[in-house]
Amino acid sequence: MFLRNAWYIAAWADELGEKPLGRRVCNEPIVLFRDSNGAAAALTDRCCHRSAPLSQGTLVATGLQCGYHGLIFDGSGKCVAIPGQSRIPDDARVRSYPVVEKDQLVWLWMGEAGRADPGKILDFPYHNDRAHWPNKHACYPIKGNYMLMVDNLMDLTHLGYLHAKTVGGNPAAHVGAEMKTTRTSTGIKFTRWLRNSVPPPTYVKAAGFTGRVDRWQEFEWVAPSSVLQWTGAADVGTGAYEGKREGGFQFRLFHGLTPETETSCFYFWSCANGYRQNEPAATEQLYSEIAPTFVEDKEMVEAQQARMTELGEAGLVDIAADANRMTMRRFMERMIAEEVGARAAE
Repeated sequence: MFLRNAWYIAAWADELGEKPLGRRVCNEPIVLFRDSNGAAAALTDRCCHRSAPLSQGTLVATGLQCGYHGLIFDGSGKCVAIPGQSRIPDDARVRSYPVVEKDQLVWLWMGEAGRADPGKILDFPYHNDRAHWPNKHACYPIKGNYMLMVDNLMDLTHLGYLHAKTVGGNPAAHVGAEMKTTRTSTGIKFTRWLRNSVPPPTYVKAAGFTGRVDRWQEFEWVAPSSVLQWTGAADVGTGAYEGKREGGFQFRLFHGLTPETETSCFYFWSCANGYRQNEPAATEQLYSEIAPTFVEDKEMVEAQQARMTELGEAGLVDIAADANRMTMRRFMERMIAEEVGARAAE
């Protein structure tokens, strides 16, 4: 079951170009496009004439033209032209969805249009600040439930095992990390410190560390499925733990999970370089080092989903490292229950 009254990422802004983009969100077929003014729009991917997918159409001056019989729809879903006739039936329209373009992302509201409040979309201004945070992004389709990927980000003890050759480091250091978790009105925040630890290979390549480091990982989960991350390290004992993090090695990651179906999702992610901002090669190196770790996550989550589909979830046990994951899951369960209850009351 999906939370409907929520903002989900439908696309990166630069994915919307000269052709319509078909995408399934919360198991609903959506077509995304830009109108003649460049504004992003989202409609049900189905022509109201003969059910042809509008994503197989073309963009024209007045809107999105169906590729089957040529009907044209504007960004509101209204049919504005029908070849061979001047009168357009009042019911010649398709459903439109509230869309907001912010911080290089296209956000989509899947619930009641009247409740779509753009002010509830999270802020991630680093995507726009390329002088201080040059960044690069991607989108991975994953054959796994979107919450499995959020689970993955809530329990970082897997880093030392799954990502040992890149950003991981010593498994024992992750299991024994100093961690503080706080709840927020929109989710949870947690900070992990790996003090006096051996830097992982990715950190050594990027910053040239020659000895041990004090390493931090700050995470914020914003319901339903976005995770903001600030990660870095500094030579041990140089004040990072006390708050002096300037000039060290640091980067920011954005993670956005959008449900496609119950067993598949889209993973929108970016990495922003906060240590050698004037060197494009450093940003490329950071991206090339981090991308393989997320492929590892993708492969593991897909393997998890395959086993859950085959064997179900009965018999699975929780361990101490699941604390944040369990808090996140309970938060989501409450939100979905409240939404379902409100619909039933109506």
